[in-house]
Amino acid sequence: MALAAPAPRVLADAVSHTWVRNLALVIGGAAFVGLSAQIAFYLPWNTTVPLTLQTFAVVLTGAALGSLRGVAAMALYAIAGVVGVPWFAEQSSGYAAPSFGYIIGFILAAFVVGKLAEHGASRTFIRSVGLMIIGNLMIYAIGATWLKFNLDIPWFGEASAWAYGVKDFLIGDIIKILIAAGLLPLAWTGLRKAGLTQ
Repeated sequence: MALAAPAPRVLADAVSHTWVRNLALVIGGAAFVGLSAQIAFYLPWNTTVPLTLQTFAVVLTGAALGSLRGVAAMALYAIAGVVGVPWFAEQSSGYAAPSFGYIIGFILAAFVVGKLAEHGASRTFIRSVGLMIIGNLMIYAIGATWLKFNLDIPWFGEASAWAYGVKDFLIGDIIKILIAAGLLPLAWTGLRKAGLTQ
C-alpha cells in the first residue's frame, strides 16, 4: 500500500512508495529530532528552557516529509518520550517539564510546514524562509503558552513566558531558519539532477 504523493511532491516522495518506506521515514524523522535534542545547553540567565537544535530538525523534517508523515514523526517522538524513551532535551522523558509545550508545538508545526511544502513552499530559499518562520512561530506560541501556565508566570516582563520561552531563542532560531531554508532548495536541485523530479 502506498500513500498518494502530493502535488507538487515533497522531498520524501522521491523515495517513498511503500508503507515500509513511509514507516522508515517517520521513524527516521522522529529519531532526527531526538538526536538534535541532545545538542542542548542553558543560557546562564535562563535555566528553564534549554537551547537545542530541535526546532531546526522539526521544520526540516516537516518540509521534507510532508504533512501526514511529518505529524506521524512528531507524534511518535512525543508519545515515545512521554512513555519513557529518553530522547527529549538532555536525555529526558515525560511530560512534566515546563518545556513540554514545545514538543506539542512540534506536531502542529510539522503539519503546517508539511502542508505548505506540499504546495511548493520548500523549493526556493525565500519561500523556505517563510515556511520556517511560520513553523517556528507555531512552536513558540504553544511552547510559551504551556510555559506560562506550567510556571504560573506572566506573559511579558523580566521573568515571563516571553523572556524564558521566546526572546532568548530568536537569534539562534534565525540562524537555524536560514540554514534549513538553504538546505531544502539544494536538496531539490540534487533530485532534479538525479532525474528523480522535475
